Amino acid sequence: MSAPRSLERNRAELADFLRSRRERISPEEVGLPAGGRRRTPGLRREEVAALAGVGLSWYTWLEQGREIGVSATFLENLSRTLKLDATERRHLFLLAHQRLPPEPGKTWCVVPPLVHRLMADLPLRPAYVLNLRWDVLAWNAAADRVFGFSSFPVERRNLLWLLFTAPSIRSLFDPWCDQALQILSSFRRDFVRAPLDPDIGVLVKDLEKVDPDFRSWWRQQDIHGPCQGIRYLQVPEVGAVVFDHTSLTIDVDRDLRLVYYAAREGQAQSRRLERWLIDEVQSAGSASSALSQ
Repeated sequence: MSAPRSLERNRAELADFLRSRRERISPEEVGLPAGGRRRTPGLRREEVAALAGVGLSWYTWLEQGREIGVSATFLENLSRTLKLDATERRHLFLLAHQRLPPEPGKTWCVVPPLVHRLMADLPLRPAYVLNLRWDVLAWNAAADRVFGFSSFPVERRNLLWLLFTAPSIRSLFDPWCDQALQILSSFRRDFVRAPLDPDIGVLVKDLEKVDPDFRSWWRQQDIHGPCQGIRYLQVPEVGAVVFDHTSLTIDVDRDLRLVYYAAREGQAQSRRLERWLIDEVQSAGSASSALSQ
């Protein structure tokens, strides 16, 4: 009995949600004339039905909470008609018991201040933030020490670009070939999520022009298995260090992820890396204190 009651409740909530979204939109916002005096705010049902490409009776039944089925295509049209944002669109699909189609990926975004604070609280764990294009948008001091992001021009702070074109990054990932193939496969999965974004396409075209390895591997269309969460880095002044690493989604709508590295526990090189990072933090603190005096 719980399932029918749940469906009935969802239909009522769907009806209330549609009415509330319809009533907040003015005719002018969707290119319609304001017309004469309206008894209720927002759009009329017949206007929503026409804009969404369905009949008035069918839409009226939907807004009345009747037991009718809807397609994902109609819900997409309705989302555009009612000018729903990403959160509202997701809510609409959930209420209608439809699988949410993936949104086209976005590569532009801004890192929230709280994420900067989070990374700053990880002095011994290299961490950085990537968007869908793999631009390195932010990093902490440990990541800068290991990867040297701040030494590269802003327009070239892209993890894939650096992996194939920057000698320092190429030598950092040791062995490079196996890890570069795995990383490229991971990037390809993000690439297909942003088919309409010109920036990610330009990145691939530029890399094909400047690096023969990238050009050959990209055209082979090989898809490797999921990342095993291990990176082998040859860190200057420290040596070979094995890292466990993972990616954490920090903003689904903006396709932001935090990449987190932790030197493997119980290894001598890991302890040496941490001492090296601590020395760097202390040196930076001493230099800052000297300048403030």
